[in-house]
Amino acid sequence: MQLVTSPSKPPPFKYNPPAEPFISVLHEDEEFLVLSKQSGLLSVPGRLIEHADCLETRVKTKFPDALTVHRLDRGTSGIMIMARSKASHRHLSMQFQKRQTDKTYVAQVWGEVVEETGTIDLPLRCDWPNRPKQHVDFENGKPSVTHWRVVSRKNNSTRLALTPITGRSHQLRVHLMSIGHPILGDAFYAQGEAFGDAFSAADRLHLHAETLSFFHPADGRRVSFGDECPF
Repeated sequence: MQLVTSPSKPPPFKYNPPAEPFISVLHEDEEFLVLSKQSGLLSVPGRLIEHADCLETRVKTKFPDALTVHRLDRGTSGIMIMARSKASHRHLSMQFQKRQTDKTYVAQVWGEVVEETGTIDLPLRCDWPNRPKQHVDFENGKPSVTHWRVVSRKNNSTRLALTPITGRSHQLRVHLMSIGHPILGDAFYAQGEAFGDAFSAADRLHLHAETLSFFHPADGRRVSFGDECPF
């Protein structure tokens, strides 16, 4: 596969988050919440006042004790967890830092991927002049690894199951763009022929966090949750 570099300038960002459902709770107990984030909704508040509406803000209206443990990109849908105490927040955050969680994603990408399985091992770092964009940097980038598997192919696109080993910002989007298969609906990283086809082929980013497993902070048992892919 040919390594593709990212275009320099990110497109304008107009925030128009979905109003319904206001929040979607998949599981709740005394230690944490499992939530389904919608595509188009920020995980945490942005710097501007018009970016205050987000999953964290919405969840706190019903669960004031909720604390954000990790994030998903605005365009990405799927599973997120929030802790309900400082002790649970420390426990869960440490699992993410030590890579003790297991995550799988579903992506619909531009073009037909030839191989059935593979691994993308490309170091990433922030593209500071064009932040929040990220790019491949072999000298100063942080190690970033993604395993992928083809689920199906149709209409010049491929459905992939993704397992990120690391959790860098925009990792899946940059990794897939870098091998010539940007995610459908990705205005940030699709370019050239792929920009016209991939961006216009979908009304949202076709990336979904489908499963998440981790150790329960109360008793240490392994728990797993799923959120069915909407596309």
